[in-house]
Amino acid sequence: MTARKRKVQISVYLDQAIMTMLGDYAARRGQPQSMIAEAALASFLSPDADARREAAIAKRLDQVDRRLARQERDIGIAVETLAVFVRFWLATTPALPEPAAQAARAKAAERYEAFVTALGRRLAKGPKLRQEISEDINPTDNSENPP
Repeated sequence: MTARKRKVQISVYLDQAIMTMLGDYAARRGQPQSMIAEAALASFLSPDADARREAAIAKRLDQVDRRLARQERDIGIAVETLAVFVRFWLATTPALPEPAAQAARAKAAERYEAFVTALGRRLAKGPKLRQEISEDINPTDNSENPP
């Protein structure tokens, strides 16, 4: 039979919020609160705690870097798609006769100014297009598609 190490009892004063978090965590894990507190203290006082924290931060930074790279790629795809569309549209749209072309240029300048104004307002306060697209793809309101 192996002899068990005797543990030393201490008294610790905790804020009510921390005590509640400890109790909730212990209940979720199905472990005694003293075991959770002992493991937390061991982790905090361990000499390699700094190395673990650094590794966790490095992992999070890598995740952020991958997300940024994905977003840059997606933006590049969107810009390229727009460029192909504009090139196709310009190549397939027939030219207007000169009197109509002058009127079209004047209307185009007016519309362009309205577009730039609307774009400025949109960038200043509105939701981002990528947010709207994700909301369109994954709607939270399932009223159109009941289970």
